[in-house]
Amino acid sequence: MKHRILYLVPFIAVFLAGCLGSTNTPAPVVSGTFSGQFRLFHRHTTTSPFDTLKANITLTLAPAPTNTFSVTGDTSTVIAGSKGTYQLASNGNFILFIDSTIPTTGTSSKAHLNGEYIYSYDGNSLQMVANSLDTLQVQYDLKKN
Repeated sequence: MKHRILYLVPFIAVFLAGCLGSTNTPAPVVSGTFSGQFRLFHRHTTTSPFDTLKANITLTLAPAPTNTFSVTGDTSTVIAGSKGTYQLASNGNFILFIDSTIPTTGTSSKAHLNGEYIYSYDGNSLQMVANSLDTLQVQYDLKKN
């Protein structure tokens, strides 16, 4: 049961942040260097609990106009070193990564920072979650350096 709650925490946090009253303070710009933990959760369809794989990474986000990113750190086992471009959604809730290092075959034994993520950023903590809607969930819990 504890793992099921953990699985929902990022979604609940983003939902609650959106429900709090709006202010005139502009959202902080997501850019800079962030360090923290990448987690990959795998839910088995026949057994529980989740398998959890972790890696400590550094994510560097260059601001507009280049909007480039790179992932470095512990990229030897769970997550691949990635680089490419990113784009923030106009509503401020989603960020899209396009990883230029994905193999042309489309298969990789490691996770890549690629695709659309829901995110929360308060100027210091950056949290991103991607759900593949089957048995995998990817989480990034990072702090600005």
